[in-house]
Amino acid sequence: MIGKLTKEICGVELPVTVLESQAGFYLGTEDRGVPFSRESAEYFVTRNLAEAALARGKFTQRMNP
Repeated sequence: MIGKLTKEICGVELPVTVLESQAGFYLGTEDRGVPFSRESAEYFVTRNLAEAALARGKFTQRMNP
């Protein structure tokens, strides 16, 4: 899955992956190890929950950065 915000706003195709911040795990993109976009509206308590949401496509896609 390619990051929707990354592609629409920046014209760059980066894969969506599980990332972590102080708020929790989220689905987003990164470029050379640096977070680039947050694609999921929600944060997940565990990496496993975030990975499952990504695998199933069961997350709320953010429409704005």
